[in-house]
Amino acid sequence: MTERTPIGALVSHVEITSATVQRGDIIQVGGRACRVSNLFQLPQGAKQLLFESGELLTIHTRTRLVALRMLRRR
Repeated sequence: MTERTPIGALVSHVEITSATVQRGDIIQVGGRACRVSNLFQLPQGAKQLLFESGELLTIHTRTRLVALRMLRRR
């Protein structure tokens, strides 16, 4: 992850679920920071996350993860 944080952006830790995950969220998986590039809705509320690296992660409705999310200042 060599991208820089845009000026005026704040980064915060947020708890995410399949209902609240967003594109751009950064999730640490296996010691690596992975940025969500796309989301796919699956049956029963699950979602499949596509990371910029091309890897996939499926999270279910009960899955709870901590992610970094950029919040823009207004």
